[in-house]
Amino acid sequence: MDEVRMVRGHYPEPAPPTAQEIARAKALLKEPQRRSLPRLRWGLGGMVAVGVAAAVAITLAGGNPPAPPGPVHLDDRGMFLAAAEKAERQPTGNYWYVSQIGGHSYIMRARTGTYAVTGAHTESFSWWGAKPGMGEAFHSRVIPARPPTERDMALWRRAGSPSSFRVWSADSYSTYTTRAEKWRVDTRSGGGEFPGGLSSGDLRSLPTAPAELAERFLSRTAMRAAGALRPSAGREAELAGTKFMRVASLLAAPVPPKTRAGLMRALTTQPGVHAVGRATDPLGRRGIALASDGRATTVTGEFGAPKAEQGTYHSRAVIIFDERTGALLSQQEELTRPGGPYAEMKPGFVINYWTIRSAGWADARPTLPTGLPFG
Repeated sequence: MDEVRMVRGHYPEPAPPTAQEIARAKALLKEPQRRSLPRLRWGLGGMVAVGVAAAVAITLAGGNPPAPPGPVHLDDRGMFLAAAEKAERQPTGNYWYVSQIGGHSYIMRARTGTYAVTGAHTESFSWWGAKPGMGEAFHSRVIPARPPTERDMALWRRAGSPSSFRVWSADSYSTYTTRAEKWRVDTRSGGGEFPGGLSSGDLRSLPTAPAELAERFLSRTAMRAAGALRPSAGREAELAGTKFMRVASLLAAPVPPKTRAGLMRALTTQPGVHAVGRATDPLGRRGIALASDGRATTVTGEFGAPKAEQGTYHSRAVIIFDERTGALLSQQEELTRPGGPYAEMKPGFVINYWTIRSAGWADARPTLPTGLPFG
């Protein structure tokens, strides 16, 4: 992959030239002038060879060395591939842990002003030993419903800071509150299986090549076999969102670093998926993102939805990774064209999300987070 070679050449410091490389560069300069220098392949080795030849030429001519080359400006896809490179180099440990937060946004139309609130708010915390017999644990808790932005918070206070929110959700009314619950053992998880029924041994033996991973997890055949392909999923935009969810679920498991990087690279090759540069997740963290094409969703009154919830809005799926480490940060749905239940919101509004608060390898057995994820 030319892009990967470019990224490798941009970020690390190149190794100093060897004696053999210096000798080859001198030999090239001593050849008759009618022969041109061979075109060197772009990459770390090629860039070093070019630098050596230039340095020797300056020494022989008695001139001053040229100014160092300017910085290489990577495009959105290049930045994402750089993050994948960093994911591949992350260390492992004795235990894998992951803390995940899920939430859905609802619109509160108070007399004092319309604001958003995030409800259906849950956090899960799980860990697994790297080897059989080292143990595993699964916990979950309900976390408070809350206004997601400072503007929403101000309007919520203006409305009297209500402690409960009655919202239309999944064809019925639900009520969410600002109360937090304690951690509880989650007996619904566990059993030694990961997404797709994979075991820890299966995860360790997964391929690393992007093409193989795409065929195994992201092809229509694979998604249909896993029950992840809905009958209506005919458009690439909807398929891309499903692929983001599949990859996110795998990356929340103890997947080896090279497979993790391979899954990231596989996403960049999928139809309807675009690198979109930097984006912000619900915890306010900036990262490198991929996004699907936009798609339309229409809410009708067929199942009793209130008139204020009816209409058509457009949204896209987004998946965000940490630029420094390649770690998965969030998989979320963002509004691209207001309408229907989100007519009062602006493009970029996060409709729902599944965010990783923290995840990684640890040498000691992980412990539950003590504080809430939002201040």
